[in-house]
Amino acid sequence: MSRSVARTAAALLALGALAYTAWVLEVLVRTGLDPVRTYVSELAAADQPLGGLFRATDLTAGFLVLAGALTGLAGTWRSRPGGRTSRTTGRDPWAVGGWIALAVFGAATVADSRLPLSCAPTVDPVCAARETAGLVPATHAAHAVSSSLAMTGALAALVALTVAARRHDRRSPLARTGPALVALEFAATAWTLAAVAAFEAGKGVWALGAGQRLQVLLVAAWLAVLAHSLATDGREGRR
Repeated sequence: MSRSVARTAAALLALGALAYTAWVLEVLVRTGLDPVRTYVSELAAADQPLGGLFRATDLTAGFLVLAGALTGLAGTWRSRPGGRTSRTTGRDPWAVGGWIALAVFGAATVADSRLPLSCAPTVDPVCAARETAGLVPATHAAHAVSSSLAMTGALAALVALTVAARRHDRRSPLARTGPALVALEFAATAWTLAAVAAFEAGKGVWALGAGQRLQVLLVAAWLAVLAHSLATDGREGRR
């Protein structure tokens, strides 16, 4: 990957990570949703007063990450074995697969923003009852699919690109901190899935909102570390 491509991908991914954390605005503005109990996606529900804002930030984040992933993929694919490549990922199957997975995450996040929930089931009993009875719009089921696809892509990208970074240069920021972020991400994902299962079984929410917020925050942190690693490649290339 050339240095200019690495810097371009780094800028796109850094901005994508920032947009992906827009939900932290709930600390500053009144949303009416409890961050410990509610899905992050409920902030963007069609019946929420700030739903349009959070749908827009999700859309922006998805497009930025998708563009950054495709830029990284193009740069990795064009690099020649034995030639000048990125020290963060280089060119190997782990890197190629990781960039593809990250592109899937970005595209699914874009789809997520266009398939909002109609209401907030964790705080609205009527909404929850309608969802259980299958009386909500089809976007609820579609949103569940796109959300699952986005997180699957994110998890695959975290693992693959972290492995690629460690194979090429263990001194890079991603190689050093990536494994810890991956481990934490899997733990947060397990928490979230367990909480979702408990909620759907009528056994409470198990701090569902906190678990899912940690999950998406760790993805954003990993994106920022990846961007930093790529930018570091670019600075070292100039020197």
